[in-house]
Formats: sequence, structure tokens, C-alpha cells
Amino acid sequence: MVLACRAVVLGCSGYRFSADEERFFRDAKPWGLILFKRNVSDPSQLASLCARFRELVERSDAPVFVDQEGGRVQRLSVPNWQKYPAAGRFLTASGGDLNAAAELVRLAARLTAFDLASVGITANCMPVLDVPIPGAHEAIGDRAYSYRPEEVVTLGRAAATGLISGGVLPVMKHMPGQGRAMLDSHEDLPEISASFKDLSGTDFVPFKGLSDLPIGMTGHVLFSAIDPSNSATMSKIVIENIVRGEIGFKGLLISDDLSMKALGGSFRQRAERLFSAGCDIALHCNGLMQEASGVVEGSSMLDGEALKRADAALELIKLPPEGFDPVEGRQKLDAMLAHSL
Repeated sequence: MVLACRAVVLGCSGYRFSADEERFFRDAKPWGLILFKRNVSDPSQLASLCARFRELVERSDAPVFVDQEGGRVQRLSVPNWQKYPAAGRFLTASGGDLNAAAELVRLAARLTAFDLASVGITANCMPVLDVPIPGAHEAIGDRAYSYRPEEVVTLGRAAATGLISGGVLPVMKHMPGQGRAMLDSHEDLPEISASFKDLSGTDFVPFKGLSDLPIGMTGHVLFSAIDPSNSATMSKIVIENIVRGEIGFKGLLISDDLSMKALGGSFRQRAERLFSAGCDIALHCNGLMQEASGVVEGSSMLDGEALKRADAALELIKLPPEGFDPVEGRQKLDAMLAHSL
């Protein structure tokens, strides 16, 4: 059971915690830590950072997150880790054969899980389940598996299965769908004007198909036909009626990064609004303690239904990963990709 932790996931500034960060993390007791390239040097350093985080928050199972999708979104990379293809490459590499693509995705995810688990990272912010449309902003682009929702379901399931079998939790994103966005939410708030009917028939489909997954991440997108006043992260209407209702997601709901420019207000206000809307966990990524302090001030301790969802997610990776030979797995993946091209 998760005890004495705050409903936040926070970043840190470098390869190790500064003295100020150590004091802050001890006091704040965040549920999780999220890592970026600025935190990654080599396997030994990274394992030490993850272990130190767990010492600071006094929970041996405290989750450590990363964005290790493959392609242009990969925080652990050469020379110490292998590169992986972007999600959009798998169907192309398989000549459109969905079953072959699913096997490639599952194997790549299993190898990724081995890389992450070996240094103490236990949650990966993938699969991306957004369904892009022609002309949409490239913020999603080849991070998406397909333009067809049903194919996204199959390949997203393969990715989640590969991660879980290696002891790493998948985090599906960006709920309830960011594929139509014409702006990058890192810089602006995208507005999607599609009707509920159109969204339900396309954008929501992958999330419905994988609604049993343990963790989902919101998108900072405004759906004007559903709630014209608030981004999905801050919208009680979107979270209650769409994420929990239409999609049927029962798992742990984490916000996208609160430091993104799509959002307004102070960091305390951002945190307070997302919890009021129904998010379970606030995410703050950039490692700036002044901002993170505001997020912590606007957050409460993890309890109630959110705590139950967090417990249920962590239970999925309590057992040791199934046997796996990473060298053989990498050789097989490379051969399958080379054969398919």
C-alpha cells in the first residue's frame, strides 16, 4: 500500500539531487519522479539517481517515470542505450501487415522495458494513442502508430503488453485524444472543434480499446464541443463525462506537464484546478523548484480512490519480469526490421 506521499510526480534538475532538492523531496514526498535527458548520463549514474529518490521519499516502490517512446522522444539513448523506431515506423516497416507490426511493437517495448527496469525506472509514458489527421501539428506526427483508430488499438496493446511483461508500467496518452491539434501544447493551447460524434468515432476509440490499462495521461487540449472553457486536464466535464464515462477508464489519471505553455495561472492554481476537475496526480517536469513548490502547495496527499488506483497500478509490476534475453531480443528486432524494409 502507498503511504505518506503527495499526489504529484516531479522532475529534478540534473544527474543527482542537489542539497536543496533533497530537502524539498523529503518534505514534499511526491508519489513519483520523472526523468529527462538532463538527468541521464550512464547506467550507473541513472540507477543511483533512481535509488536516491526512493531513499528520499522512503518508499522502495515509488515509481520513476520517463518518456521512452522511440524515435524523436527517447530520453535514454546512444552510446549507453539502443535507439528504437518511432511508433509510426512499425506499420510501414511491416508493409502494412498489422500482425507483423504488432510483434515488432511488442518486442521493441519489451526491450525498452529491460533497458528501463535495469536502472530502476518503472513507468514509461507510452503508448501514444492519439489518432492524427492530415495537416495536424507535428507535435504528434510519427509518435502515433497509425491514422486508423483500430490499428492504434492493436499496436498500443502490443506496446503495453511488452512493457508490463518487463516490469514497467505503461502510461497511455494523451487522453481523450490530441491527434487533431493544430498547435503544440508545449507552446499554446490547441482547440479542437470536432463534434462529439466525430471524436467518439475516431479519437476516443483507442482509449476505449485500452481502457483497462493502469495509467492514463491527460492532454492539454480544449474540446470546444464538449467544454469550451477549459482544457481537458482542467475540465470536470471532459474527465467525468468522457474519460471516466464515454471511454470508461478506471485507472490512475495523471495530468500532462503543468509547466507547458498551454496552461495559465500560477502553479498552485494549475494544480488545484486539475484536482478539482478529477485528475488523480499532478505532473511537473522541468525540475524548477520554485514552480514545483507551487504545484506541491496546490496538491494534497494521495488518498481515497486515487490511492486505490495507484496501488492497483503498482501491483501489476510487483512480480519479477518474465525471463528474457535482451541480446537475442535485439538481434531479432533488428532482423525483423531489416527484413521488413
